[in-house]
Amino acid sequence: MSILSSKTLVDNALKEIKTISADEAYTLSSDNQCNLIDIRDIRELEKEGRIENSNHIPRGMLEFWLDPESPYFKQGKLELEKEMVLFCAGGLRSALAAKTLKDMGFKKVSHVDGGFGALRQSKFKVT
Repeated sequence: MSILSSKTLVDNALKEIKTISADEAYTLSSDNQCNLIDIRDIRELEKEGRIENSNHIPRGMLEFWLDPESPYFKQGKLELEKEMVLFCAGGLRSALAAKTLKDMGFKKVSHVDGGFGALRQSKFKVT
C-alpha cells in the first residue's frame, strides 16, 4: 500500500488554489470583500489570539458549516458570495482546506501564505 504524504497533498493543493499575502488579505478584509476564516483549533486561538474581523471555523467543521444541505450549516455566519480567505497557523492546513472548498464548488477561495504568523506581522490587529 502506498499513501501520499501530507507534504505531497499540500504541494498538490498549492498548484490548484490561489495563495495571497497577508497584505492582500488585509486589503480584502478592510474593503469588506471577503470572509476571513481562521481554521485553527480553539486552543490555538486561546493561546495565540485572534485576528480582527476573522471568523473562526475549526478545520474539522469547515465543510459542514459551509454546506447549506448540512444540518451543521451556519446560516448567515458568512456571506457566501464573497471570497473565502482561509488561514491557519502557518499555511499548510489552510491550503488543504482551500482546495476542499474549491472541490465543493466555491469559486472565490484563497489562503494566506504564512498563515497567522504572517497576519500577526502585518497590519491586522490581534485580539
